[in-house]
Amino acid sequence: MANILVVDDELGIRDLLSEILNDEGHSVDLAENATQARVARAAGAYDLVLLDIWMPDTDGVSLLKEWATAGALTMPVIMMSGHATIDTAVEATRIGAFSFLEKPITLQKLLKAVEQGLARNAAQQLAPVATQQPAVVPMEGGFVPAPIVTTAMLGESGPHAHQGFDLDRPLREARDGFEKAYFEFHLAREGGSMTRVAEKTGLERTHLYRKLRQLGVDLGRGKRN
Repeated sequence: MANILVVDDELGIRDLLSEILNDEGHSVDLAENATQARVARAAGAYDLVLLDIWMPDTDGVSLLKEWATAGALTMPVIMMSGHATIDTAVEATRIGAFSFLEKPITLQKLLKAVEQGLARNAAQQLAPVATQQPAVVPMEGGFVPAPIVTTAMLGESGPHAHQGFDLDRPLREARDGFEKAYFEFHLAREGGSMTRVAEKTGLERTHLYRKLRQLGVDLGRGKRN
């Protein structure tokens, strides 16, 4: 679980990003302007910041520059805007922004950028004590690829794709048992992320929630620690 700060003056965007990131198992703080963002950053450290460029009090690029000058830019910052120019994006990157997301932000681009930003943050924190580790080479656009986790790394505690079922039962009971095991498997494998389970199973999220409650699936069971 990562601590993420979302800074945006639009309530709808703050709520949407918060919902998605909470589903991913992250802890999310919200700020509607630069003033609130300064207070939040001064009160504690964050693993990642999503920062809107155009805000009513101080624009995101100016706030980014403040943090860089004060030595407070210790976390990846992903800039967001629906009207930024190339020059603005380049300036933000020069100051120290990790990447840039253009609004409207798609779910796939958001999750990818957040994953890569957190991967770089983790790599930087481990760098002083890392030994005999291959160098992390940035991809195009300054992104750092996230580490690949294999089933061997998960060990015995990971979810198992092969389950045993008692077929000597009425069809409805056997089907419910299979569906419950199916969804529990995917929840465990996706770390409790309802967003990813919905994409994986092909169900709309509202339908998925209803189905899991009907089957008695523990929604908190697969959440990341």
